[in-house]
Amino acid sequence: MTGEVSFIEFGAADAMTARSFYGKLFGWTFESGPGGDGYAIDGAGVPAGVHGGDQGAAPYVFFRVDDLEAAVATVERLGGTVDTVTDADDEASVAIFGEFRLCRDDQGSPFGLHRPPRH
Repeated sequence: MTGEVSFIEFGAADAMTARSFYGKLFGWTFESGPGGDGYAIDGAGVPAGVHGGDQGAAPYVFFRVDDLEAAVATVERLGGTVDTVTDADDEASVAIFGEFRLCRDDQGSPFGLHRPPRH
């Protein structure tokens, strides 16, 4: 269904520290991601991950879309912005996780769009 929360990503300066914090706080467990610089989270209630090297980052909530390009165009048409392309060129990551775009709404609030992998 389009618009449902499909993924949550926690950015942190140090992924291991974040992993320890959230693991102790919520009892989550972690599995290394395919790129080796992040972790998939088990126990968050929705697919989730944590990555390092992201100074001052905050959690991003990603919303499912079936047509990523159309959703990006709509964000821009409505006055929002698309900040980055994430992992679009990493075929292994796209096959496992799908494609993501970091966006901001027309007031600057961050969110993400997520097209799950096609299986």
